[in-house]
Amino acid sequence: MLCLRQACLFTLRHYQARTLSSDLLLSQINSCTHEDEVFNLVGRNKARLSEKHVGIALNMLWQLQKKRPLLLRTSDYIRNHSQFLTLCILAENKVEHMEDEAIVDTLYSILRLSLPALSKFALCLYKRHRHFSPVIGQVAHIVDMKLDSIQDIRILSVLMISISDVISQRFRDRLLHKAGQLLEEKDEVHFNYAKRILQFLQNVKLRYHPLLEKCNKIFLKSASHLDIHSISLILGLYEQLGFDNAEFRLVAKQLLSENIDVYCDPETFAKLFFILGPMAGPKVRERLLVTAVRIAEEFSSYQVLVILKTMQKMKCRNSHLLKKMASVLHKHLDSYHVIQLVKLTQYLVVLRCHDLELFAKLKMLLLGFLKSSVIPADTAAIIRVLAMFPSFQVEEVIINKAAAVLPQCKLHHLDCIATALVKWNHYDQLHWQNSSELCVKLLQKLNDCGFQRLQKANNLNLLLEELTHVNGEWFEEVLSEETVAMCQRLIDQITWANVLQLSFFLIKTNHRCPSLLDRIASVTVENIDKIHPVEIYFILFLFSALNYDPPANEEFFESCIQHLTSNLREGIANPFNFMSLAGYFPPVLMMRIFNVSFLSKLDAQLEVLPDILKQRVRLCLMKLNRAVCLECPEFHIPWFHDSQINPLRQHVHRMLTEILGGSHYARMSVLTPYCYEIDFECILDENKKPLSYVAQNTPLDDVEGIRLTHDIKDKGRKALPPGAQRIALEFLDSKAFSKDSHHLKGESALKKRHLEMLGYRVVQIPHFEWNSMVLSTKGEQLEYLRRHLYGIQ
Repeated sequence: MLCLRQACLFTLRHYQARTLSSDLLLSQINSCTHEDEVFNLVGRNKARLSEKHVGIALNMLWQLQKKRPLLLRTSDYIRNHSQFLTLCILAENKVEHMEDEAIVDTLYSILRLSLPALSKFALCLYKRHRHFSPVIGQVAHIVDMKLDSIQDIRILSVLMISISDVISQRFRDRLLHKAGQLLEEKDEVHFNYAKRILQFLQNVKLRYHPLLEKCNKIFLKSASHLDIHSISLILGLYEQLGFDNAEFRLVAKQLLSENIDVYCDPETFAKLFFILGPMAGPKVRERLLVTAVRIAEEFSSYQVLVILKTMQKMKCRNSHLLKKMASVLHKHLDSYHVIQLVKLTQYLVVLRCHDLELFAKLKMLLLGFLKSSVIPADTAAIIRVLAMFPSFQVEEVIINKAAAVLPQCKLHHLDCIATALVKWNHYDQLHWQNSSELCVKLLQKLNDCGFQRLQKANNLNLLLEELTHVNGEWFEEVLSEETVAMCQRLIDQITWANVLQLSFFLIKTNHRCPSLLDRIASVTVENIDKIHPVEIYFILFLFSALNYDPPANEEFFESCIQHLTSNLREGIANPFNFMSLAGYFPPVLMMRIFNVSFLSKLDAQLEVLPDILKQRVRLCLMKLNRAVCLECPEFHIPWFHDSQINPLRQHVHRMLTEILGGSHYARMSVLTPYCYEIDFECILDENKKPLSYVAQNTPLDDVEGIRLTHDIKDKGRKALPPGAQRIALEFLDSKAFSKDSHHLKGESALKKRHLEMLGYRVVQIPHFEWNSMVLSTKGEQLEYLRRHLYGIQ
């Protein structure tokens, strides 16, 4: 049928070309001497106009205008004429039948007469999937030339989407700047234009905070006009761009919670479940689950995927709904493409689905896709998800396929394959002859491919883009240090546009590299006005977490904090803890954060965040509250947090009992004022002799915190005898130190400083000393503890 259609089109075009010279209407258009003559012909012959007639008519309109002096041209009259609109609509409808050369001529004719018409025509080309066509390239060229003259955000947003696949980074940045200008200049912008800007950002895979926040303000102002479809699209785009706004979520929750029962058809309910599910309270959550079970049989293949994805985000393992989803999936499996199957499998494994028949079908489909796959990303994704199956018997074809694609794989693809191989080898899931030997050779080849890919890197932006998705043990063990070294070699390519990505990488790998950190600091100070405040938070967190001071330390921190102070918004849930770690407490910023209005909005916004993020923000706020109370009592900010810290400890109570002479001389898991938890506490008098907690009338199991106000440190604790001192014994694991050194990170340094302010002598035991061969026997460990407790050199 397709061949027949193409043959008919070819015959039709050939016939039209052959009879072109005898086409009376074409001759009439070509002989017009005034624009109105062209419009009259168009009006009388709408049904007869072919794509050739449309192109010639538009070109004739421009030729007639061109003959006139500039001041006598009537472009506005032409643009507003009803028959010009007819020509533009016909051009859009007939674009499928146009040759590229004819489309280009039509484009330029429309451009010279009307930018709005050009935007519609370009969108028509985009919708017909000519994303990478040379014609779209011509549209991009036209927009590039005319960008300064575009003053309508509606026109610009349409053009941005249409040309997003064929533009350079430099042109992309010009478009972003222009869009930002137009959004800023207009008091009222329709939310549809802001949605298009989001779609453009998603197309170019760029999280650009200035534009995202401007669009978000438009959505908030237009909240009453947003329906469930718009809200679902906006939140979906936010998710893909890695952007979140609690205020918009709160508005969406309020809008949709009032009319839950209205959304009962499968399409709108799936969107409602996606939006409300992760932030719903117990009652709303139960209603959503009941409705989902009731209409499960009506869900399409895509809607099932949305429901399962949302269940994973909700950490919802409702067995009844999961069984229903599994049952519906059996009839939809053949309609999914490979990446959808990978995601589907991941959701089912995480949700602990027990439908063995469904998993068997998924394995068969995934293996089929793997055997025919020629795309490294797809191959790596399939191998990664196959490794998630319990008791999966690995076939040799999988190993062979992995080996074949390794040289073409990016770093995160190599990471996926390495993780799967290590798991299969560890759990003895390779059962053919010499399987372990083959696996070891493949891992070595994988390591070599990783090193080779790094050695070829000459563009820091591309390297950081790859590193964004790497998050496995293989990379940490094999390539982490080499990658840091490569970043050092590309240090001159660090700019304000990539300091955030580089900061994320260094935070993730826990590397304290002075040359990179110094460069980040200097670039940040030089370009502070170009870097968004949200990005400044994470840059500051990098330095604070690694406990590193750049050369111009004061200037760096002052510039960053001044930028934050001037851009602080109420109720934002950002990681304030960097200020605690760095010991910077700007009074203006502190007063704005510890303000009833700010904290009330923050509490409201936390209600719509996932539980993990909610706990993280509250913990950061608690740490900042504690630090301000201890280090800045003059601010008169009250302490209003209970204990939220519960770190892992290595218990050595028995050895301390032996050293001190009894269990009543030491306390374990002690909660100090301001809710610091320490592994062990003891008290030594002025002669270095232990004091009994029984004699001090302190219960050994007393781990309750003492609520203190801002001006008191020891109220509620029994005073010590003259010369006596409390000892805090802390064991520090690897997380307390930079990865590539024994340098203490900011969190542990802050804790030591605060405990000393509370009157403790702090003894910190690093893991690399405690676990060393020097302390391999109990006697050596006892002697080590004794020296540190009593301060013996």
